[in-house]
Amino acid sequence: MNIRSVDLNLLVYLDVLLKERNVTRAAENLGISQPAMSNGLRRLRGLFNDPLLVRTSDGMTPTERAEQLQPVVREVLASIEKAVAPRSEFNAAEADRVFRISVSDYTESTLLPHLLRRLRSEAPNITLDILTPSDISYQDVEQGNVDLVINRFDMLPQSFHQMTIWRDSFSCLLSNHNPIRNDFTLDNYLETGHVWVSKTGMGIGVGMEPGAVQRLGWVDEALAKLGKKRRIRVFTRHYQAAMRLSELRDLVITLPTKAAMLLKDNPNVAILPPPFDIPEIELIMAWSPLLQHNPAHQWMRRLIADVARTLD
Repeated sequence: MNIRSVDLNLLVYLDVLLKERNVTRAAENLGISQPAMSNGLRRLRGLFNDPLLVRTSDGMTPTERAEQLQPVVREVLASIEKAVAPRSEFNAAEADRVFRISVSDYTESTLLPHLLRRLRSEAPNITLDILTPSDISYQDVEQGNVDLVINRFDMLPQSFHQMTIWRDSFSCLLSNHNPIRNDFTLDNYLETGHVWVSKTGMGIGVGMEPGAVQRLGWVDEALAKLGKKRRIRVFTRHYQAAMRLSELRDLVITLPTKAAMLLKDNPNVAILPPPFDIPEIELIMAWSPLLQHNPAHQWMRRLIADVARTLD
């Protein structure tokens, strides 16, 4: 039998008939006329080649075939009802689940502490599994194995959904005992030693070469446009490590302002604007199309965006 030729509404009729065992009550239950229900029973008998309900002294009695069909039909209809029912709202206060989020060290330092404070008050049973960019691949995100990636990206697969979390300028960290602290000119900036810090994209990183300007990122590209080049003495992928190095008197760390401001209360460190223009960076949140309409996922994206707005 070709399923396409079957009127699936008949299964609804059969479910109610087997429950009520009375054509009139079944019709009332479905809000249709008794003749329409009788016609439905006739069509069901033809479909299954069985009388299904037989009139006896005890009323309408199901046949053996009908009794076999009843649990199957109920299960099929329950599955359909579940599939087409409106999704229930995500209850964050009672939810107990894990969100896997891949973030750069910059994001982990600036955004995550504020996000965790909100989670503690609004969704105390939510757990975050924080992954580094080198832990995952684009395929992990595309397949929904990772809920979100938050980072700076040169490019993302077109299938990904994305939104901008914020834009950030650059600032310089240097020791208050650094000789150029009070004469922070471009020439002095170029003469001192620098810490390079960055980790964008996803996947396992490779070593850096000081001469590879095209791979060094925003700061060095901005200098290259001026025909200048800084003296990089340390390459690191960790913002916290870079910020600690800012207390050394012979190094300058140029990094996004939101990260630099984490040291605003450190009496040993000065935060100064770079002595040249550097384009802003854009922090992006991206996720798989498979998770676009997931209620829990939608709630988490809204929360992250709201937290980011308060920090922007």
